[in-house]
Amino acid sequence: MKKVSLLGATGSIGQQTLDVIRDHSTELELVAMSVGDNLEKTREIISQFHPKVVSVKTKEACERLKAEYTGDIRFVHGEEGLIEVAIHQDSSVLLNAVVGSVGLKPTLKAIEAKKTIALANKETLVTAGHLVMEAVDEHNVDILPVDSEHSAIFQCLQGEKAKNVEKIILTASGGSFRDKTRDELKGVTVKQALNHPNWSMGAKITIDSATMMNKGLEVIEAHWLFNVPYDKIDVLLHKESIIHSLVEFHDSSVIAQLGTPDMRVPIQYALTYPDRFKRQQSAKLNLAEIGLLHFNQVDFKRYRSLDLAFTAGKIGGTMPTVLNAANEVAVASFLNGSISFLRIDELVEEALEYHTAIMQPNLETIEQVDQETRIYVTNLVKEYLTKL
Repeated sequence: MKKVSLLGATGSIGQQTLDVIRDHSTELELVAMSVGDNLEKTREIISQFHPKVVSVKTKEACERLKAEYTGDIRFVHGEEGLIEVAIHQDSSVLLNAVVGSVGLKPTLKAIEAKKTIALANKETLVTAGHLVMEAVDEHNVDILPVDSEHSAIFQCLQGEKAKNVEKIILTASGGSFRDKTRDELKGVTVKQALNHPNWSMGAKITIDSATMMNKGLEVIEAHWLFNVPYDKIDVLLHKESIIHSLVEFHDSSVIAQLGTPDMRVPIQYALTYPDRFKRQQSAKLNLAEIGLLHFNQVDFKRYRSLDLAFTAGKIGGTMPTVLNAANEVAVASFLNGSISFLRIDELVEEALEYHTAIMQPNLETIEQVDQETRIYVTNLVKEYLTKL
């Protein structure tokens, strides 16, 4: 029985993780979890999985749940609550599925506690990849990717030598606006942006997919996970999302990992590695039925966010922290109707141009730059609104 701590249980990845645990209840057990604002869904999870520790966002929600449950469940809240879930003494693996830089500290603490890390939180490696990988090496723990692209690369590299890798190739669906030119994106709505053609994801990640910032964050994440320089990382548009990523080797061989678009597959692989459990519920890949797969080069002028991510990653230091923080504020502003879709990457670019990179930042510096960037971009949004 592998015991799991889960950060972000009420989110999209969290819910699909619970599906996997439910399907393999004799091999996997949820012992601790953090949740968002949805207390109704939280109660449903508690009734089904009976975790020992539950972390919520606010003190008020924590007190409310404490009053409802008189059993052995421990309710905690805030950042300290996230950390308590991450390092729970009974768990052997932490699956980090929260969205945003809030996932960084709990991951570092879980590494120190020698937990295996199943990582779906991109921002952990984007904002502090050097600190995370140093901690992984120091404490000799495994960090297993949950993103479908990174899981694909990880699987392609099994049994291979790092010195033989020529490049890694991340595939991208192109998001909800993949068939539109940049000029055609003027005036697109939030509803349109959230209509992803292939994947079922949370709002923030779906918008990131539409701008291709999601792929940009994945590029930075791949750099740290696989110790590959940026000039050996490519992105390929592949609208069917059947090939999840590829690895090219020195001898010109290319290994790809294929499957139907179902996040439960990479989630399960991370939780059960190095074994593979059966998935009766997932659709089987039938290439004859699909018939054709399509591929295109990425237009970096069209997908400005992806270009900005490559630039920030290559500069390094605190630049990826700025990239991520600015994007989080910009996406939230688009979702609440404050800015247009095209303004998202404009705000990120302005934040990057404003910032002077600090090399080899410690955690305190990263947190400070993160907050300063959020304030800066928030003020840019306010200035924009006052001019309307």
